[in-house]
Amino acid sequence: MTALFNKVAIVTGASSGIGYATAKLFAREGAKVVVAARRRAELDALVAEITQAGGHAVALVGDVKDEAFAQALVEAALDHFGGLDVAFNNAGGLGALGATPAVSLVEWDDTIRTNLSSAFLGAKYQLPALLERGGGSLIFTSTFVGYTVGLPGMAAYAASKAGLIGLTQALASEFGAQGIRVNALLPGGTDTPMGRAFASTPEALGFVQGLHALKRMARAEEIAQSALYLASDASSFTTGSALLADGGISVHRT
Repeated sequence: MTALFNKVAIVTGASSGIGYATAKLFAREGAKVVVAARRRAELDALVAEITQAGGHAVALVGDVKDEAFAQALVEAALDHFGGLDVAFNNAGGLGALGATPAVSLVEWDDTIRTNLSSAFLGAKYQLPALLERGGGSLIFTSTFVGYTVGLPGMAAYAASKAGLIGLTQALASEFGAQGIRVNALLPGGTDTPMGRAFASTPEALGFVQGLHALKRMARAEEIAQSALYLASDASSFTTGSALLADGGISVHRT
Protein backbone atom coordinates (compact mmCIF):
# COMPACT_ATOMS: atom_id res chain seq x y z
CA MET A 1 0.00 0.00 0.00
CA THR A 2 1.26 3.49 -0.79
CA ALA A 3 2.40 5.76 2.05
CA LEU A 4 -0.45 8.29 1.75
CA PHE A 5 -3.23 6.03 0.52
CA ASN A 6 -6.61 7.77 0.80
CA LYS A 7 -5.11 10.87 2.43
CA VAL A 8 -5.85 14.46 1.47
CA ALA A 9 -3.00 16.98 1.37
CA ILE A 10 -2.49 20.69 0.78
CA VAL A 11 0.82 21.74 -0.79
CA THR A 12 1.64 25.44 -1.11
CA GLY A 13 4.39 26.86 -3.26
CA ALA A 14 3.58 24.06 -5.68
CA SER A 15 4.28 25.80 -8.98
CA SER A 16 8.00 24.91 -8.94
CA GLY A 17 10.86 23.45 -6.96
CA ILE A 18 10.26 21.55 -3.73
CA GLY A 19 6.50 22.14 -3.76
CA TYR A 20 6.10 20.86 -7.32
CA ALA A 21 8.16 17.74 -6.63
CA THR A 22 6.38 17.07 -3.35
CA ALA A 23 2.89 17.42 -4.82
CA LYS A 24 3.77 14.87 -7.49
CA LEU A 25 5.26 12.51 -4.92
CA PHE A 26 2.31 12.82 -2.54
CA ALA A 27 -0.07 12.05 -5.41
CA ARG A 28 2.04 9.10 -6.51
CA GLU A 29 1.90 7.82 -2.93
CA GLY A 30 -1.90 7.87 -2.95
CA ALA A 31 -2.84 11.34 -1.69
CA LYS A 32 -5.44 13.60 -3.21
CA VAL A 33 -3.74 16.98 -3.37
CA VAL A 34 -4.81 20.60 -3.33
CA VAL A 35 -1.95 22.56 -4.90
CA ALA A 36 -1.46 26.29 -4.42
CA ALA A 37 0.72 29.03 -5.85
CA ARG A 38 0.46 32.38 -7.61
CA ARG A 39 1.08 31.11 -11.16
CA ARG A 40 -1.87 29.56 -12.96
CA ALA A 41 -0.05 28.02 -15.94
CA GLU A 42 2.43 26.13 -13.79
CA LEU A 43 -0.29 24.83 -11.47
CA ASP A 44 -2.42 23.71 -14.41
CA ALA A 45 0.58 21.81 -15.80
CA LEU A 46 1.12 20.16 -12.42
CA VAL A 47 -2.51 19.10 -12.12
CA ALA A 48 -2.43 17.72 -15.66
CA GLU A 49 0.72 15.74 -14.89
CA ILE A 50 -0.77 14.28 -11.72
CA THR A 51 -4.07 13.44 -13.45
CA GLN A 52 -2.37 11.79 -16.42
CA ALA A 53 -0.48 9.58 -13.96
CA GLY A 54 -3.76 8.45 -12.41
CA GLY A 55 -3.75 10.78 -9.42
CA HIS A 56 -6.17 13.39 -8.14
CA ALA A 57 -5.43 17.10 -7.78
CA VAL A 58 -7.08 20.50 -7.83
CA ALA A 59 -5.36 23.87 -8.04
CA LEU A 60 -6.05 27.21 -6.39
CA VAL A 61 -4.23 30.34 -7.46
CA GLY A 62 -3.55 32.94 -4.81
CA ASP A 63 -1.17 34.53 -2.34
CA VAL A 64 -0.42 32.73 0.92
CA LYS A 65 -0.19 36.12 2.66
CA ASP A 66 -3.95 36.48 2.12
CA GLU A 67 -6.03 35.07 4.98
CA ALA A 68 -8.99 34.44 2.70
CA PHE A 69 -6.77 32.28 0.48
CA ALA A 70 -5.64 30.19 3.47
CA GLN A 71 -9.29 29.54 4.29
CA ALA A 72 -10.15 28.79 0.66
CA LEU A 73 -7.46 26.11 0.45
CA VAL A 74 -8.97 24.20 3.34
CA GLU A 75 -12.45 24.61 1.92
CA ALA A 76 -11.20 23.20 -1.38
CA ALA A 77 -9.83 20.13 0.41
CA LEU A 78 -13.15 19.62 2.16
CA ASP A 79 -15.33 20.29 -0.87
CA HIS A 80 -13.35 18.26 -3.42
CA PHE A 81 -11.93 15.45 -1.29
CA GLY A 82 -13.91 15.36 1.96
CA GLY A 83 -11.30 16.32 4.53
CA LEU A 84 -7.68 17.14 5.28
CA ASP A 85 -4.91 14.90 6.60
CA VAL A 86 -1.66 16.62 5.61
CA ALA A 87 -0.68 20.26 5.09
CA PHE A 88 2.71 21.12 3.65
CA ASN A 89 3.14 24.87 4.10
CA ASN A 90 6.05 25.25 1.75
CA ALA A 91 5.56 28.62 0.02
CA GLY A 92 8.17 31.25 0.77
CA GLY A 93 10.85 33.47 -0.64
CA LEU A 94 14.30 34.87 -0.03
CA GLY A 95 12.97 38.36 0.51
CA ALA A 96 15.25 41.37 0.77
CA LEU A 97 18.94 40.45 0.65
CA GLY A 98 21.93 42.61 1.48
CA ALA A 99 23.35 44.64 4.32
CA THR A 100 20.82 44.84 7.14
CA PRO A 101 20.93 48.65 7.53
CA ALA A 102 19.87 48.92 3.89
CA VAL A 103 16.77 46.75 4.34
CA SER A 104 13.63 48.85 4.60
CA LEU A 105 10.88 48.12 7.10
CA VAL A 106 8.54 47.46 4.17
CA GLU A 107 10.95 44.81 2.83
CA TRP A 108 11.36 43.29 6.29
CA ASP A 109 7.61 43.11 6.87
CA ASP A 110 7.01 41.55 3.45
CA THR A 111 9.56 38.80 4.12
CA ILE A 112 8.05 38.06 7.53
CA ARG A 113 4.55 37.98 6.05
CA THR A 114 5.61 35.73 3.17
CA ASN A 115 7.55 33.17 5.20
CA LEU A 116 6.12 33.28 8.72
CA SER A 117 2.73 34.97 8.90
CA SER A 118 1.54 32.91 5.94
CA ALA A 119 2.38 29.74 7.87
CA PHE A 120 0.37 30.97 10.85
CA LEU A 121 -2.59 31.69 8.56
CA GLY A 122 -2.30 28.27 6.97
CA ALA A 123 -2.22 26.53 10.33
CA LYS A 124 -5.10 28.64 11.65
CA TYR A 125 -7.46 27.08 9.13
CA GLN A 126 -5.77 23.72 8.64
CA LEU A 127 -5.76 22.72 12.30
CA PRO A 128 -9.56 22.53 12.73
CA ALA A 129 -9.82 20.41 9.58
CA LEU A 130 -7.07 18.09 10.81
CA LEU A 131 -8.84 17.78 14.15
CA GLU A 132 -12.02 16.77 12.34
CA ARG A 133 -10.10 13.80 10.94
CA GLY A 134 -8.81 12.85 14.38
CA GLY A 135 -5.29 14.13 13.68
CA GLY A 136 -2.79 14.50 10.89
CA SER A 137 0.51 16.03 9.86
CA LEU A 138 1.33 19.73 9.63
CA ILE A 139 4.66 20.61 7.98
CA PHE A 140 6.48 23.91 7.49
CA THR A 141 9.45 24.49 5.20
CA SER A 142 12.12 26.27 7.22
CA THR A 143 15.88 26.28 6.55
CA PHE A 144 19.28 25.79 8.14
CA VAL A 145 19.87 29.55 7.71
CA GLY A 146 19.35 31.14 11.09
CA TYR A 147 19.18 27.74 12.79
CA THR A 148 22.58 26.09 12.43
CA VAL A 149 24.31 28.53 10.08
CA GLY A 150 24.42 32.31 9.90
CA LEU A 151 24.87 33.90 6.48
CA PRO A 152 25.49 37.61 5.95
CA GLY A 153 22.89 39.66 4.14
CA MET A 154 20.00 37.34 5.01
CA ALA A 155 18.65 38.80 8.26
CA ALA A 156 14.99 38.97 7.22
CA TYR A 157 15.02 35.52 5.65
CA ALA A 158 16.80 33.96 8.64
CA ALA A 159 14.47 35.57 11.16
CA SER A 160 11.33 34.55 9.29
CA LYS A 161 12.43 30.97 8.81
CA ALA A 162 13.74 30.59 12.37
CA GLY A 163 10.33 31.80 13.53
CA LEU A 164 8.79 28.78 11.84
CA ILE A 165 10.70 26.51 14.19
CA GLY A 166 9.25 28.29 17.21
CA LEU A 167 5.79 28.01 15.65
CA THR A 168 6.39 24.32 15.02
CA GLN A 169 7.33 23.66 18.65
CA ALA A 170 4.40 25.61 20.05
CA LEU A 171 1.83 23.89 17.82
CA ALA A 172 3.34 20.45 18.43
CA SER A 173 2.87 20.98 22.15
CA GLU A 174 -0.58 22.50 21.78
CA PHE A 175 -2.08 19.81 19.55
CA GLY A 176 -0.01 16.66 20.15
CA ALA A 177 -2.55 15.13 22.53
CA GLN A 178 -5.18 15.50 19.81
CA GLY A 179 -3.23 13.47 17.29
CA ILE A 180 -1.66 16.25 15.25
CA ARG A 181 2.06 16.10 14.51
CA VAL A 182 3.81 19.35 13.61
CA ASN A 183 7.30 19.45 12.14
CA ALA A 184 9.62 21.78 10.27
CA LEU A 185 11.62 20.58 7.28
CA LEU A 186 15.02 22.27 6.85
CA PRO A 187 16.47 21.74 3.37
CA GLY A 188 20.01 22.59 2.42
CA GLY A 189 20.86 24.27 -0.84
CA THR A 190 18.45 22.89 -3.43
CA ASP A 191 18.46 23.12 -7.22
CA THR A 192 15.26 25.15 -7.56
CA PRO A 193 14.50 28.54 -9.10
CA MET A 194 14.98 30.15 -5.68
CA GLY A 195 18.21 28.25 -5.10
CA ARG A 196 19.52 29.24 -8.50
CA ALA A 197 18.63 32.88 -7.81
CA PHE A 198 20.91 32.80 -4.77
CA ALA A 199 23.69 30.85 -6.51
CA SER A 200 23.36 32.77 -9.76
CA THR A 201 26.94 32.54 -11.09
CA PRO A 202 29.28 29.56 -11.54
CA GLU A 203 31.42 30.95 -8.73
CA ALA A 204 28.47 31.33 -6.37
CA LEU A 205 27.20 27.86 -7.26
CA GLY A 206 30.60 26.33 -6.55
CA PHE A 207 30.74 28.12 -3.23
CA VAL A 208 27.29 26.90 -2.17
CA GLN A 209 28.02 23.33 -3.27
CA GLY A 210 31.27 23.37 -1.31
CA LEU A 211 29.50 24.35 1.91
CA HIS A 212 27.79 20.95 1.97
CA ALA A 213 29.49 17.80 3.22
CA LEU A 214 28.07 16.06 0.14
CA LYS A 215 29.64 18.75 -2.07
CA ARG A 216 26.51 19.28 -4.13
CA MET A 217 23.06 20.79 -3.96
CA ALA A 218 19.96 18.69 -3.44
CA ARG A 219 17.46 17.82 -6.11
CA ALA A 220 13.94 18.94 -5.28
CA GLU A 221 12.85 15.30 -5.44
CA GLU A 222 15.24 14.45 -2.59
CA ILE A 223 13.71 17.07 -0.30
CA ALA A 224 10.26 15.81 -1.30
CA GLN A 225 11.19 12.40 0.11
CA SER A 226 11.82 14.00 3.50
CA ALA A 227 8.46 15.78 3.28
CA LEU A 228 6.85 12.42 2.53
CA TYR A 229 8.42 10.95 5.65
CA LEU A 230 6.94 13.72 7.80
CA ALA A 231 3.56 13.44 6.08
CA SER A 232 3.27 9.67 6.42
CA ASP A 233 2.85 7.26 9.29
CA ALA A 234 6.56 6.46 9.00
CA SER A 235 7.04 9.49 11.27
CA SER A 236 4.21 8.60 13.65
CA PHE A 237 6.31 9.42 16.76
CA THR A 238 8.01 12.50 15.29
CA THR A 239 6.66 15.89 16.29
CA GLY A 240 8.08 19.27 17.22
CA SER A 241 11.22 18.51 15.24
CA ALA A 242 13.43 20.61 12.99
CA LEU A 243 14.35 17.92 10.47
CA LEU A 244 17.59 18.74 8.67
CA ALA A 245 17.79 17.52 5.08
CA ASP A 246 20.77 19.73 4.41
CA GLY A 247 23.50 17.58 2.86
CA GLY A 248 25.65 18.08 5.95
CA ILE A 249 25.93 21.86 5.65
CA SER A 250 25.22 22.19 9.37
CA VAL A 251 28.20 20.06 10.41
CA HIS A 252 30.69 20.63 7.59
CA ARG A 253 33.68 22.90 8.27
CA THR A 254 36.23 22.18 5.53
